[in-house]
Amino acid sequence: MARDDGENLGSEAAAPGAEMFDAKLDRNPCPFAFRMNYMALLYNVPLYGWIKRDYGLSRPEYVVLYSLAITGGGSSRDISLTSGFPKNTLSRAISRLESLGLIQRGDPEPGSGRLQPLTLSGQGWALYNETLPAFEAQELRMLDVLDAPERDTLFRLMSKVVRGSADWVDTPLKEMDTPGSAAARARRKGKKAR
Repeated sequence: MARDDGENLGSEAAAPGAEMFDAKLDRNPCPFAFRMNYMALLYNVPLYGWIKRDYGLSRPEYVVLYSLAITGGGSSRDISLTSGFPKNTLSRAISRLESLGLIQRGDPEPGSGRLQPLTLSGQGWALYNETLPAFEAQELRMLDVLDAPERDTLFRLMSKVVRGSADWVDTPLKEMDTPGSAAARARRKGKKAR
């Protein structure tokens, strides 16, 4: 069967699961979601398993650490908005990281309400710098099949998709424009959704 990208990914005829893999690539009603989830799992499962096993940190805890490192600091709200983790999960992660001496809280900025800026401690920076090469290597391994222009195109398109999702990230499924939603029913009737 021909792949939708026009390339043969190798001899898979005898590989276990090849038929299902082909179906998920070629006949999937949600082709983007499959590809995104498949690659995310190949990246996340081994790396966060290693972080848990060798450093004793859960995925949300490491995501807080990583987020603060790449931005130089931030608030729990910022991390929640950019990671997809619920605020209560991040609150527990932040408390644990603080108790381990990996992050520190600053004083709230005037006019910011209760938001306390969070930053990495020296110990937090050391852990981040020690673990980052494994995350970078796994990403390079994933992208090895692409040349530089293909990578640039992929990054540009994925950024467009991510930025385009910003306005519906907090939309509950029941409010989304799905076949049974109020918006879809109104369209069928030729009316505007209320």
